[in-house]
Amino acid sequence: MKLKFAAIALIPLAMVFVLRATVPIHAQDKSVWDGIYTHEQSERGKQLYSDACASCHGPELTGGEMAPPLVGGDFQADWNGLSVGDLFERIRISMPQNAPGSLSGQQNADILAFLLEANKFPTGTTELPKEAMILKGIKFESKKNGN
Repeated sequence: MKLKFAAIALIPLAMVFVLRATVPIHAQDKSVWDGIYTHEQSERGKQLYSDACASCHGPELTGGEMAPPLVGGDFQADWNGLSVGDLFERIRISMPQNAPGSLSGQQNADILAFLLEANKFPTGTTELPKEAMILKGIKFESKKNGN
């Protein structure tokens, strides 16, 4: 009887471990400090930014008359504590201002990689995914935890 009870009690615990293992690695408690994009992806994003974003946000990402800066302390403070997915969604649904939603998911991810590199977050060996739900699991932290 005790063995049957133990088995019943352990099944839900085992399911938690199985489900946790199926969650993509990007969604498992990562932050912008974990090298979540590649330099090559950022380079693609740099060109896209120049073509689609620089006219409003400026070539140096410092903002314009009606557009906020995308680099520096104010930008990082605005997004601190939110997810990379939140920033991705803002870009996806509202940018570029003259044609919101006209860029593909991959183009938005590439531009976001460029913004991360411009804000001095470290590069990694895996590209930033283009799926908003995966990006929701990546924290935007203006300061590295532990520092």
